[in-house]
Amino acid sequence: MKYILILADGAADEPLADRGGKTPLELAAKPNMDKIARYGRCGMLQTVDPSLTPGSDVANMSIMGYDPMKYYSGRGALEALSMGVSFPETDWAYRCNLVTIEDGKMKDFSAGHITSEEGAALFASLQEKFPALSFYPGVSYRNIIMFPGAKGSESYPPHDIVGEDIAQYLPKGPDAEVLLAAMKCAEEVFRDHPVNKARIAAGKAPATTIWPWSGGKKPEMPAFEDVYGKKGAVISAVDLLFGIAACAKMQIIKVEGATGFLDTNFMGKAKAAVDAANGDADFVYLHVEATDEAGHMGSIEEKIRAIENLDKAVGYILEHFDGVVMLMPDHPTPIVKKTHTHDPVPFAIMGPGFEADGCQCYTEKECREKGAFGTIKAASLLKMVFEN
Repeated sequence: MKYILILADGAADEPLADRGGKTPLELAAKPNMDKIARYGRCGMLQTVDPSLTPGSDVANMSIMGYDPMKYYSGRGALEALSMGVSFPETDWAYRCNLVTIEDGKMKDFSAGHITSEEGAALFASLQEKFPALSFYPGVSYRNIIMFPGAKGSESYPPHDIVGEDIAQYLPKGPDAEVLLAAMKCAEEVFRDHPVNKARIAAGKAPATTIWPWSGGKKPEMPAFEDVYGKKGAVISAVDLLFGIAACAKMQIIKVEGATGFLDTNFMGKAKAAVDAANGDADFVYLHVEATDEAGHMGSIEEKIRAIENLDKAVGYILEHFDGVVMLMPDHPTPIVKKTHTHDPVPFAIMGPGFEADGCQCYTEKECREKGAFGTIKAASLLKMVFEN
């Protein structure tokens, strides 16, 4: 049996008062997702323990069956591994956003979704002025700092503090002095940088500084094939998922035009998933970031559009793949809150051995009220599916 898991990052939401109490999943036209729910079995998935921050890192690790309490060391570490960065045991890797801070407040956690090329130019200039740390540009606003001999610090995800005064969220702890100095240096280097001058002239948000967060040491995880006896593959556009894949020794599949944003190549990723599953891979984890980005933007229109675009890709998978298809978010990213929450997410599984349970569509309410699975913990999901 072959398996494809479609991960719609942040797609789950809360009822919207100005939309008749409906969620984006209820408002979107998504016949293919609804088909999975109608002809499959549904339920709710608890992806993040209440004691942990509801990030995509711990949520996706849980869904893959890796207990974050045991294996998680920080988002920066996972992303550094996916980028092939040299990672000595004495070093820590910090995730490093390019951000826009205005009047002491976090205005934009992505610096207007700055391009990878612009980010690389900014980091090259910063590296010259601040050699104590190593800066590695990634995709768009998502980058890495390697901190030699680090001891750790408390830090906050910038997407959780949009619109808030940053003073109370600045790094604290043993590494804070150096990290704060790097932030100050970035502010000075970026102020009159040609990249920012061009962005401002074009009416775009400038990258005013860096924001280091979620640092950690190199994690150790057992191989996916050793755990489940199946060859796994991951398709995504973000380094986080590739980092988890690298740690789990899963195949990494990159798709041309996959951006990690609303303009991503939905259909290209679906075709790659089908090709992999119909080839050597037993299990394909297809991750789509667009729905989460729309939630962070607080845009109901963009979230509906992202769901509908993904649904077309789901339709391709259903037409060209005969195995078990799973559908779920990793966490909710409610439009009103613009950040992640701990709430369980709806999931649906269609294929041999998963009889229909009466759900008629793929929504939070339908899966919660009619799903035969009830609410289960994410870490047990794949074991249950593979042993079914």
